[in-house]
Amino acid sequence: MKFISPKIHGVIDYLMVIVLLCSPAFFSFTGTLAIFTYALGAVHLLLSILTDYPLGIFKAIPVTIHATIEVLVGVILIALAYTLFGDNPDGKLFFVIFGTVILLTWLVTDYMGNDFNEATL
Repeated sequence: MKFISPKIHGVIDYLMVIVLLCSPAFFSFTGTLAIFTYALGAVHLLLSILTDYPLGIFKAIPVTIHATIEVLVGVILIALAYTLFGDNPDGKLFFVIFGTVILLTWLVTDYMGNDFNEATL
């Protein structure tokens, strides 16, 4: 069931950026875990700004590419939780949850909604 509109998806994307950029300080992440979390936040911000959807600014990335990137990132984050951050329980839990949230958001977003088609009008 696809019940998240393109505009709401954009809001969620920017909220995810805020969560990523605040998490190292809030959860006391250090070292590789903090750097990776900040980098992921910066990349997600760039993706959101460049996507051709209602809250995108430059609209250079088609929404289909955005959706593909999100599903890949969700899967990769869950895998990294058990490999790269497997020794850090906080990092492991954070990236399992965050990857799952990305996948669930992808699953319930109506990428073919009218808002996406009207984003460039």
